[in-house]
Amino acid sequence: MMHALRVEASMDQVTAETKIKAVDVSKVYSTKKSQFVALDSVSFHINAHEFVSFVGPSGCGKSSLLRILAGLETMTSGTLTVSGHDIDGPGADRGMVFQSYTLFPWLSVRENIEFGLTLKGVPLFEKRAIADHFMEMVGLQKFARSLPKELSGGMKQRVAIARALANNPEVLLMDEPFGALDPQTKNAMQELLLRIWEKEKTTVVFITHDIEEAIFLSQRVYVMQAHPGTIRKEIVIPRGLRDVEDVKDSDAFLKLKKQIISLIGHHEE
Repeated sequence: MMHALRVEASMDQVTAETKIKAVDVSKVYSTKKSQFVALDSVSFHINAHEFVSFVGPSGCGKSSLLRILAGLETMTSGTLTVSGHDIDGPGADRGMVFQSYTLFPWLSVRENIEFGLTLKGVPLFEKRAIADHFMEMVGLQKFARSLPKELSGGMKQRVAIARALANNPEVLLMDEPFGALDPQTKNAMQELLLRIWEKEKTTVVFITHDIEEAIFLSQRVYVMQAHPGTIRKEIVIPRGLRDVEDVKDSDAFLKLKKQIISLIGHHEE
């Protein structure tokens, strides 16, 4: 039986291949009457080509952390770098996929995927080749001319993933991307995302409430706690876990799930 390797989050583990490094990141939201500490001295690292998830209860700051990584919000204090460079706003080095599909309703599937490439001035032939590659990867070649309103939820999210990857980001940031999907579609999307990641090896930062999803997809999982939002534990997912048939019903998988539930539940009591 495989067992989870449990280690504390430590900046000593950072290597020369580190893609993202956070040290004592804090985020405080202020109103006229009070302050809310969303993140309190959060430190972590993510290596190049890793798939890492953050899980935790509502209010633990997962989405705030991702928005700071995306450059959509600023942190109150701390340091956060991508490839050694401070984040000072949105950038082409980071692609974002939200739970809502954020597609342009007046553009076709192909045009949505090509949108960022068009802004960059990529030549038409090259742009079409890139779009074709990612439409094939997500299985939407037959829907190139379809508008978003003609697609199912899972298909829309496939377009959103293809659009993000078409820009060749160093890091793909995903905020509950499958949260609005039915269970069957969600499982199919998880398997598709894994196949894409195994082929493209883009560094992925994945935010989810779904513990099973985090274990299934990730190489490491950071478990967060709320009030204020901090990292409680880092969980390393054993290599070969996904090679087991019916992996989500395996003893090793269920043991990891129980461990993470315990970590989150311990704080909530």
